[in-house]
Amino acid sequence: MTSAAPTLSLPGDPPGGRRAAWIWGIGVAVYFVAIIFRTSLGVAGLDAADRFDVNASALSTFSILQLLVYAGMQIPVGLMVDRLGTKKVLTIGVVLFTLGQLGFALSPSYGMALASRALLGCGDAMTFISVLRLGARWFPARRGPLIGQVAALFGMAGNLVSTLFIARALHGFGWTTTFAGSAVAGVVVLVLLLLFLKDHPEGHEPPPSEHAGSAYVCKQLAAAWREPGTRLGMWVHFTTQFPAMVFLLLWGMPFLVEAQGLSRGTAGELLTLVVLSNMAVGLVYGQVIARHHAARTPLALGTVAVTALLWAATILHPGDHAPMWLLITLCVVLGSCGPASMIGFDFARPANPPTRRSVRGLLRGSSTWAASSPR
Repeated sequence: MTSAAPTLSLPGDPPGGRRAAWIWGIGVAVYFVAIIFRTSLGVAGLDAADRFDVNASALSTFSILQLLVYAGMQIPVGLMVDRLGTKKVLTIGVVLFTLGQLGFALSPSYGMALASRALLGCGDAMTFISVLRLGARWFPARRGPLIGQVAALFGMAGNLVSTLFIARALHGFGWTTTFAGSAVAGVVVLVLLLLFLKDHPEGHEPPPSEHAGSAYVCKQLAAAWREPGTRLGMWVHFTTQFPAMVFLLLWGMPFLVEAQGLSRGTAGELLTLVVLSNMAVGLVYGQVIARHHAARTPLALGTVAVTALLWAATILHPGDHAPMWLLITLCVVLGSCGPASMIGFDFARPANPPTRRSVRGLLRGSSTWAASSPR
């Protein structure tokens, strides 16, 4: 399909509008806070190693465990959204990831800190699928690609808060004050969520879901996996998100400081550049895909190819350290990986009927395993 996407809404589409933007914005705020909590370890990796007196392997376990829990929860969360609705699932998620962040702040030992990150990963897992579902319930289907990219854009703004403020607060206020203080943001979005969020606009109630136990669930998952669009979406999401996720969640700061000899301040600026690039590219990708669906494959493959080329050039560069211009270019390109990973949802969504909304959990859960291995 090479023509522009249609501009008319389909029959039965939600109306969109200001109220939809307000309701959906609350869900996005929840995701924004979840990303702050998720990525806060990325700028605190060296501090965590000192606080808990652990080596690199033990440090990597924080991210591995958090992402394993996140990935393992994706399919159950997709089913929970179908059964319970967006508001209930988001509420559970906010409570869990806020408790996880607070527990991480107060953890006196490595084991308790691990348990806190696992709890945070469980709550985090409930946010993005719910926000996508919320957008689908409140906006016309033709807005789907743009809505997904904008949600991811605000999520990256949460990453920006981590790189700009969490990193500085750690050195100014210390570990406990910084992480406990950030947990207050979870309480704020929980109040907004409970007071104002609604699952769908009046007159657009979803049809009752069929649920017949484990046999029904297995049948739905098998049917979703048989769709080529689901498998293609999973591999696109898997491949594109891996480099940036590994870099931002844990290893970016140690790589830039220990391997490339940069100061923490300069390394933090490069992490910020990744986030800013992600936000800018996300807007471009969302607009392009909404208008030209044929651009999905070239954008995904092009992002993977350029990212691999830049990583190879950085790692294989002669000498002890790569030049600054190359590191800057690498970080700019890494910023495109997040928007490219969103293309996977746009492959999977048209391939599955609305009754299989939990396919997003299958897609996201499978692909997230990519970032759960230390490198």
